[in-house]
Amino acid sequence: MIKILYIFFLFSAVTVFGQGKNFFEKGEVQLQQPVEKISLRYEYNLPFVKVNISGKMYNFILDTGAPTVISQAIYKELKLRKKYKRSIKDSDEKVQQQIFTELPEMKVDNLVFKNVGAVVLDLTSAELGCLKVDGIIGANQMAKLFWKVNYSNNTLEASSELSSFNVNEYDIVIPFEIQPQKTPNITVSLLNKDLKLTFDTGFSGRMEVAHDDIDLKAFPNIVKTFGTHTTGAFGTATPSAEYIFRADSLKMGNKMFQNEKISTAKSGLIGNDFLKDFAFILDWKNNRIYLKRIAESPSILESFGFSYRFVNGNAMVTFVFEEENFPLKIGDAILSINGVSLHNLDKDKVCYYSLNRVEKDFATLKLQVKRGGKIMEIPMNKKVYLK
Repeated sequence: MIKILYIFFLFSAVTVFGQGKNFFEKGEVQLQQPVEKISLRYEYNLPFVKVNISGKMYNFILDTGAPTVISQAIYKELKLRKKYKRSIKDSDEKVQQQIFTELPEMKVDNLVFKNVGAVVLDLTSAELGCLKVDGIIGANQMAKLFWKVNYSNNTLEASSELSSFNVNEYDIVIPFEIQPQKTPNITVSLLNKDLKLTFDTGFSGRMEVAHDDIDLKAFPNIVKTFGTHTTGAFGTATPSAEYIFRADSLKMGNKMFQNEKISTAKSGLIGNDFLKDFAFILDWKNNRIYLKRIAESPSILESFGFSYRFVNGNAMVTFVFEEENFPLKIGDAILSINGVSLHNLDKDKVCYYSLNRVEKDFATLKLQVKRGGKIMEIPMNKKVYLK
């Protein structure tokens, strides 16, 4: 499910309580060709597809970390019936009751899905609204087919037969287990300890492990952070102390990965900042993910050491790297960055600067910051924290 990291985005890891498997088994799919090619748009580290419902086009995210979701607006426009309400938990472990319904028909290019179970969510709040997302093609819907994904060239293919794809070209094979909503959970081995991670195409970050599952003393180089830089389905995450570290080796499926950057969080996730370096095939019949490396992203951790989100049109520091004499504090108001005003913005500008960060392409910054009624000029340089 989308989990928004202000640096990244995340619609991630929605868990459904008190609901049997039958609801997420609902639905069928029709293909016109043995392999259907689907228009994919990969931006903001998230995969988007266009969906046709009752002749109207909508913007959906392809998200293995969540069940199928439709917006409240679609639910009302189509006058769908409520099947029942159930509690669901978002990536920040916030729980709310939501409507479960059934979508009569959804077309994804030439794929036709019928009678798929879906959760109804508000997708207009805070940073989620800036993405202009109308829904999620979730794991319960994706599990009806085999999928081949390549973010680097915006390609997405689906088939009812695994033999349509040459899995022999994919040297990395990762088994997974499924949650009731069909979300894949993979096992990684770190320091000879098995950890569970959600394989989550709705998470734009790299790799997170649950902070309760690891002993940080085993890692010589760690960066301590504090604050919140994520938004889940039900709002901004609770501020917390977390860590970023480098693992010398990490076993995933039949592959040993070296020098992997990992962050701690409330739950374990593997997302698109990692997956963008691979082409991959999703196989729910045999519970396998097949990966083939196509790129090698730099593994250093380079940052200005802070992040911010917009509150009532104003940029507020919400996340910092904890280091001695760090010049910014949680709650500082950022009036401007390199002369670009981030103060008293309207909704359109808030969305623009939420998605197009001013600092993204700079190595040095000049910040104007307000703290306790005092305005300060603060210069900052991008720093390498983990080489």
